[in-house]
Amino acid sequence: MGILAWIILGALSGWIASMITGKDSEMGAMANIIVGIIGAFLGGFLFGLIGGKGITGFNIWSLLVSVIGSVVLLGIINAIKKK
Repeated sequence: MGILAWIILGALSGWIASMITGKDSEMGAMANIIVGIIGAFLGGFLFGLIGGKGITGFNIWSLLVSVIGSVVLLGIINAIKKK
């Protein structure tokens, strides 16, 4: 995947994850992109641990993996901020 595809996938998955976790009003476009890209790596790693496929390209499966990874990342960030 090219850099533009990573940015688009990151923006979409970060935005969806921020809406799921209720953090949409607190995050801007750049934060959504960063969370989405890191979430894609985290989701790919987590799915690899359980024997599934991670990011496979620019498709719905990769978006789902990235959103799940982004939700996990935002959950970890929220847990750290509460302490």
